[in-house]
Amino acid sequence: MTGRPEPGDGGEAEGTAEVSDLFRALGRQIKAARERAGFSQKELGQRLGYGEEQISSVERGRRTPQPEFLAAVDELLECGGLLAVTAEDVERAKARRRVRHPEWFRDYAVLEAQAVELCYFANQAVPGLFQTESYARSVFASRQPFFDEESIEQRVTSRLARQEILVRWPPPTVSAIVQEAVLRQPFGGPKVQREQLGRLVELAHLRHVEIQVMPTLSEDHAGMGGPFTLLEIKGKPRMAYLEVQHTSRLITDPESVRVLAAKYGSIRGQALSTRESLRLVETMLGEL
Repeated sequence: MTGRPEPGDGGEAEGTAEVSDLFRALGRQIKAARERAGFSQKELGQRLGYGEEQISSVERGRRTPQPEFLAAVDELLECGGLLAVTAEDVERAKARRRVRHPEWFRDYAVLEAQAVELCYFANQAVPGLFQTESYARSVFASRQPFFDEESIEQRVTSRLARQEILVRWPPPTVSAIVQEAVLRQPFGGPKVQREQLGRLVELAHLRHVEIQVMPTLSEDHAGMGGPFTLLEIKGKPRMAYLEVQHTSRLITDPESVRVLAAKYGSIRGQALSTRESLRLVETMLGEL
């Protein structure tokens, strides 16, 4: 099993109190079982193929515990089926969860959940679908005008919830090109940067995810116009999404989308290959 995990700062998900209580209760049970077995969060993650930060998020009730995760933890920690049988409760809880998005973000959020293909070019921050909890919190904490603490926590929870599209079946095909400078910036501090780079290494090994890095020393760069997202929904024309300075725009005009798609193809050709990109990220991680 492999740990699996948005463009922009938008997207606020708020679950019902019952859903939140269920996830927190499951998290406490998982933590108790882990500690009883003598595993650290990192050790449990390594045994199951998940990142330490993901284990931490589940134990704190911030990330939805997926059925396959519950079954794997139950078996490894010898819980006698007590965790595995909660999978149906989790699925029902997910169905009850209410998701609220700012009006300017709502159309894109609905489309993103239906996408069969997503393509990101990111030169300001790591794409939201790839962000760790700590990195996302740093993003929202640095926003101006400032969010209060409650709003930060709500948006972090929202971002992690949206990442669930990467664990559904079938998952969307996701490709991302990230500017090298974004990865080298110690956003949130060295520990946050280390966790984020580690997450990217995990993601790069997923069959439905491709990550490329645009090197700083590249002499050709078709992405100077800024970040953008391409998304495709089965049976519908490809669309694009732009977000900058808390302003968003969903693009459906075929010609405008075609231009951005052609630009994405150029950027992809100018970036490092997926294999070269993975080696670079691993090297950066080793330097921290």
